[in-house]
Amino acid sequence: MRKRFSLLLFILPFLVSANTAGTNIDTQKQASAQPQKESFAAVIPAYRATYTLLHKSDPIGTAVRQLSYLADNKIKYHYETDISWLIFSDKRSETAIVKIENNQVIPLSYDYKREGTGRDKHYQWQYDLAQKTATDIKNNKVITLEFTEGLLDKLSYHLQNRLDLINNPAQKKFVYPVISTRGSVKDYQYIYDGDEELILPFGLVKTIRLKREIVEKKRITYVWFAPELNFLMVKLYQVKDGAEQFEAQLSALE
Repeated sequence: MRKRFSLLLFILPFLVSANTAGTNIDTQKQASAQPQKESFAAVIPAYRATYTLLHKSDPIGTAVRQLSYLADNKIKYHYETDISWLIFSDKRSETAIVKIENNQVIPLSYDYKREGTGRDKHYQWQYDLAQKTATDIKNNKVITLEFTEGLLDKLSYHLQNRLDLINNPAQKKFVYPVISTRGSVKDYQYIYDGDEELILPFGLVKTIRLKREIVEKKRITYVWFAPELNFLMVKLYQVKDGAEQFEAQLSALE
């Protein structure tokens, strides 16, 4: 049962100086940072999207994807799932803290938790791309990153994908270097796979479809984005060895 569902989800201070000059510098820094935050919030406002999870058309749980804005020009990107099917249960939570610079998502930290049937898992990472380091907090281990340009964690690349679609709707190929929970880096590639009109629990939406294929694992993932919802992900479908693994459909948006 665990093996069958192992791929169920693929598939986030200014210091005030005592002197007047220092105060003015801090004020300028805050003023320069604020427009960037406001401009990105205008592109992707804070939201909460709820999805129905299905296996062979049967509802088996729910998923929530949420974006919120924090202090210091940071963004919290969160994804969680809750699945219950027969004697199988699975709860997962991913949280990425990021910032945006020149339309590029910069990962700062990543937290992953999984509990339910089988072994529980918990990973915590912090990233310093300027210093080319990643810190495994649980194991108190720092690794050196040979490559950091465009590097993303396993959740924040979803946000980068949406941002790229917003900025260039005609783009047909997307490649993202993603750092795993073990510190290795692998390219995730998606290609345009057509347009489609969907009837979802949320309603009728026009979408574009992207496809990711991992040949060696015989796994294909399809993802649908709705231009009318600012390229929000509205559906996801995954198959392995020709057999359906799971499906997620948008049911509510706040």
